[in-house]
Amino acid sequence: MVELNNISKSFAGNKVLDGISFSVEEGESIAIVGRSGTGKSVLIKHIIGLISPDSGSVKVDGHELMGMNERELLAIRKKFGMLFQGAALFDSLDVTENVAFPLRRSGITDETEIARRVDEVLSLVELPGIGAKMPSELSGGMQKRVGLARAIVHRPQIILYDEPTTGLDPIVSDSIDQLMMRVRDNYQVTSIVITHDMRCARRMGQRIIYLREGQVYLDAPADDVFNSEDELVGQFIRGEADFSVESV
Repeated sequence: MVELNNISKSFAGNKVLDGISFSVEEGESIAIVGRSGTGKSVLIKHIIGLISPDSGSVKVDGHELMGMNERELLAIRKKFGMLFQGAALFDSLDVTENVAFPLRRSGITDETEIARRVDEVLSLVELPGIGAKMPSELSGGMQKRVGLARAIVHRPQIILYDEPTTGLDPIVSDSIDQLMMRVRDNYQVTSIVITHDMRCARRMGQRIIYLREGQVYLDAPADDVFNSEDELVGQFIRGEADFSVESV
């Protein structure tokens, strides 16, 4: 469903991605982890065609993104749903209109169908009956749930999660993890999770890709990653600094 082959990208002479290669099969769920500045957000922008690589190729559902015009890229992006780090709700729209936004943008005008699908996904994220509320009336966890409902309302083939549990307390984070797993299992979607939360990574990632210094340092099943004897991997999982005294 997603294939990256030898992707490299630099900004102002600073190489952010350095020969990244991996693929994600249809229906597979992977987690991409790594320290801040390792290129995770840049990588996700390549996958949806917001950034073009300096070299290498990106394919989505068999289609090469390099060389596509904006109309062709928009067609590819319709295959995606995305839950942003800050939920990214429209402050001026109520919950119903926030969730309905992707449907309206895709050209659906049947109000009965829109209402049915909005109600369906709000129930899935355990927020039935809140359609009239404004984002300012919701807690951070509720905003994330509404963001998740919006990400899945148009029934995408692939869902990208950008730090879905950042800024949430452990209990709310757990509920978001559970909802993400429910979406994955109910809709059989391909899921790509960018996260610092290793509990989230273990739950959502059938595979975990560990990025280090702009490269894929490890790509392995979740159990293999968490049981890895590699010291750098272990330090990251335990949240320990990985620099030596000599490098200070």
